[in-house]
Amino acid sequence: MKLLLSSLCLHTLFVGILARTNGNGPDVVTVIVKQGSDVILPCSLSTKENITSKLFDWKKGGQEVFMYDGGTHYNNGRSGQDEQFKGRVSHFPGELKSGNASIIIQNTRMEDGGNYTCDFPRLQPRQIFHIKLVVERTFKDRSGEITGAVSKPYITIVNVTEDGVQLKCEVRDAFPQPKLHWQDSDGNVLPAEEPQVSERGGHYNVSLYSTVTSTTTNRFSCVVKQEDISHIVNAEITLPDKLFEDKSYPVAGAWIGGWFSGALTVAAVLVLFEVAKYIMKHRKKDSPQKNGSYTVPSMQPLNPLV
Repeated sequence: MKLLLSSLCLHTLFVGILARTNGNGPDVVTVIVKQGSDVILPCSLSTKENITSKLFDWKKGGQEVFMYDGGTHYNNGRSGQDEQFKGRVSHFPGELKSGNASIIIQNTRMEDGGNYTCDFPRLQPRQIFHIKLVVERTFKDRSGEITGAVSKPYITIVNVTEDGVQLKCEVRDAFPQPKLHWQDSDGNVLPAEEPQVSERGGHYNVSLYSTVTSTTTNRFSCVVKQEDISHIVNAEITLPDKLFEDKSYPVAGAWIGGWFSGALTVAAVLVLFEVAKYIMKHRKKDSPQKNGSYTVPSMQPLNPLV
């Protein structure tokens, strides 16, 4: 049986999807919630007996989650709560008279997932409820929130060739190790070279190269994921059509790769591209043809533009 709970008595909160299962063991209620949301773990006596003066104890394995004993609990001075749950778990005081011992866990974390018990050890007979919490990972930009979460990656143009425009995506000083991929404006993952990874002291520098061809938008994104901390971030670059046109001027790409040890901005590449077109145009007019090729005139390297 599956049902979506949107309220608990007088309280309306996000709960998730509940599924009750019963194999050969006790009934288990499964609650599914997205990481970072608040969630209610249900626990109510079928008799609706007043439990204001009773004891109930929530545990996750050997961890103390929430204990209530006749009015004292972890949020009003009682000690013993596991550090993982401090300041994030509360109950419904107004519902105790109806036998409701449900709790709320705020800002759920991946490590909150697991098997919980809600125990009434002093009732006759003793009653124990079993709840399984499933926390679904939610990716978002957590830079500035979690140490080691990378900020936006660096995108640079490395080369322009007959095959297309070679782009480089780079992240630095990341931990845990991130995964990178290139995609177009439609979200299609693009072919790329093997990532180049260096590590020092558990921190990673990663570079990923991809040669892209012209699209309707010429907009490309580098997406960086750190799955262990549910972190995702991306950077975009929009390339001008000129970089994909006039492929009869491959010398522009050779200059980019040969004259600069680093990568170039879009503006810098366009300047070199126009210079290459100009020289090739005049070379055809002024230089003698030899076996279908042209002699490249000697010239001084341009000053780097970036």
